[in-house]
Formats: sequence, C-alpha cells, structure tokens
Amino acid sequence: MGSFGKLARRVVETEMPVMVQIQELIRGAKNAVSLAQGVVYWQPPKKALEKVKELVWEPSVSKYGADEGIPQLREALTKKLHQENKLFKSSVMVTAGANQAFVNVVLTLCDPGDSVVMFAPYYFNAYMSFQMTGITNIIVGPGNPETLHPDAGKKLYWLEKILSETKPVPKLVTVVNPGNPSGTYIPEPLLKVSLSLSLSVHTNMQKLPFMCEFIDRISDLCRDAGSWLVVDNTYEYFMYDGLKHTCVEGNHIVNIFSFSKAYGMMGWRVGYIAYPTEVEGFSEQLLKVQDNIPICASIISQHLALYSLEVGPEWVTEQIKDLVKNREIILESLSPLGEDAVRGGEGAIYLWARLPAKYHDDYAVVRWLAHRHGVVVIPGGACGCPGHLRISFGGLIEDDCKAAGDRLRKGLEELVRDGMVQ
Repeated sequence: MGSFGKLARRVVETEMPVMVQIQELIRGAKNAVSLAQGVVYWQPPKKALEKVKELVWEPSVSKYGADEGIPQLREALTKKLHQENKLFKSSVMVTAGANQAFVNVVLTLCDPGDSVVMFAPYYFNAYMSFQMTGITNIIVGPGNPETLHPDAGKKLYWLEKILSETKPVPKLVTVVNPGNPSGTYIPEPLLKVSLSLSLSVHTNMQKLPFMCEFIDRISDLCRDAGSWLVVDNTYEYFMYDGLKHTCVEGNHIVNIFSFSKAYGMMGWRVGYIAYPTEVEGFSEQLLKVQDNIPICASIISQHLALYSLEVGPEWVTEQIKDLVKNREIILESLSPLGEDAVRGGEGAIYLWARLPAKYHDDYAVVRWLAHRHGVVVIPGGACGCPGHLRISFGGLIEDDCKAAGDRLRKGLEELVRDGMVQ
C-alpha cells in the first residue's frame, strides 16, 4: 500500500463522512434500527412514478441533457420560486442533489485558502465540502445555547466582528434553514428592529425565544462586508406549529433547494441552485463546474421531479403532518436527559439533545446505544458540538418510530442511571 503522502492532502485531511461510519455501525450492530440518517419514510408521489415509467423507452432520457437542467423543469422551478419562495431575481440550475449543489457553489465562489463562516452545530457535509475544496480557514461561530440560532448574541455581534476584522474578509457565510442538525428555524424578519416572540414546541420543552430579524441581519452583514450568503433550504416544507418558511434574495445571496426529503426522492438525486440573475458571469462560471462533475443531473430523475412538482406542495405537506406524531414520540424518548437538554423540532426532521456533562465522547455513546440497545443516532461531534446527539424522526412510520423510541428511552435511562454498562 502506498503512503498517504502520495494522496491529495486536502482529501486526506477531510473528515470521514459520519454517515459512512454510521452505516458501518448499523451493519455491525445486530438488528439495530436507525434514527440517524436524514431521510423520510415515503416514496415519491405515485402519480409521478407512474408517469416516469412511461419514459423508460424514450431516447432522450438516455442522452445528455442541458447542463443547467431540462427546460421544462427549470421553467417549472422558476415559477415555483416566484410563487412559493418570493424569489424574483434568481436563475435556476438543476443538480444531482443539494450536496452537489453546495459543492458547485463553493467551487464557483471560493478559492483555496479563503476564509468561510459557518455556525455550530453545523451540517457535516457542508464542512467537508469546504475541507475538500481547499478552504483552509473554516471559522465556526457560536450558536445561541437557548435557540441554536446562529451567533450567541441577539444582535449577531460575533458575526459582525468576524466580518469586519478578519482579513481578507471571509468569502462566504452559510446557514441551513430550517436547521440540520439543529431542527430549528430562523424566522423571517417581521420588522427592521429587534422583535422577540416565543413559541412552545412541546409542553416538556422550555419556550424558545426567536429573534425575528436574524436572516435579514445576516444578509445585511454579508452584503456590507462583501461576503456571499449561501442558504440551504432543503427542509423548506418541514415546518410545524404554524411556522412558515421564507427565503431572502439579493445579489450576494445563493439559495439551495432539494427534492430529496420533500418528495421522498433521496436516491433519485435532484436538487437545484437559485442564484442571482443580475450578477455578471455567475451563470457561465457555474456551468464550468457543473459540466465537470455530473454534466447534467439524471434526465429521468429530472422528469420525476417535474411530475412531482405537478402534484404540488399540498402533497408534501400532507405527508409531513404525520411527522408531528413522530416528533412527540422521540421527544418523550429523550426525556431521561431532562427537558432543558432537548432543542429543535420546530423545523426539519431533527431533535438536538445534550448528553450529561461527563459524556463528552458522544461517539462512544452512539456506539454503546447501537450495540447494547439496538438504536443508532448521530454524534454531535460530527457537527462541531461534542457531547450532543442528533436524532432524526423522519425515516420511520409511526409504529416503527415507537419501537425505535422505546429502545432509545431505555438506553438513555440506563445511561443516566448506571452509565455505559457493557
């Protein structure tokens, strides 16, 4: 075997994907059930799948398509961005999933050695994308311990300080909204001034104060500093308790979206980028990256995405209704940790839990839960926050979620009471 010295340092020094580790753990833990991977339990709309079957023999499906996506899908997405997201000055590129969309954006906007900003707990794949593309200064900011919103302060003073004092100025700031792994939502600004409100997600969780100016404030700080803001909206439809998702737009903002979760299309790999139309040269440079990675997203997958859009977002929201039950099940399962230990749940498909202080090695806890109690979750250390767990409530139907939740509760009760008994 050759030495690591013969391999690219930027890849060798990139962290091993936590999901690869989790998949190995599941294979090694007999009859383990997963509350780990960010997936949903439903398949794409039946009507859309039936229409796609008819395309198997269509010659164009087996050929290359336009790099930026088939025209019909891009037209439909532009209409969707206008009607649902209120984005009127954005162009669309279709990608092989949101992760590839993010890599496209990083390669288009950032040079090796640039500084970028993200907030803990962060999405592990975004962190790896920076590492793998040669970003040498990944500045990880604090999250508010009560809300998990970006920056520990109500006025985002940390971000303002970083953007004003770091030289050269960070090229890019990124957030996921609703959050992965946090399961929290950064609300739309109601006013240009600070306005707080509260929402009780669950009777066993303390009220979570929201600062409604966050997204607007982040956008303004990035614009004024000359930094890009990249917002991952993968979980745009996954909102609970009457909350509504909103987007921001500007010549310094890139929005990323996905079909994977909403339409149950994880394996079909379709995402898209909404980038500022008015920025000269953006489209041409993005196309260079696209042509050298997938050339184009799978043609048959793009048709399924188009047919799913025709079914409409009402189909998605109908599926998501049942996830509220799953959320309550997993909240109850996490109760041995104490009500102050659990956050998230107002958006996306995740709850975020703090382990007792002595369990800083969350990877050890995850392995123990898998092998002793047959339930698998994500270690918070993979998201920049050791001593925590990310739990997904989206991947199982209600009965299976109850079974998994029972295992998790028993494991946490034993962990708190007796420790990691072997």
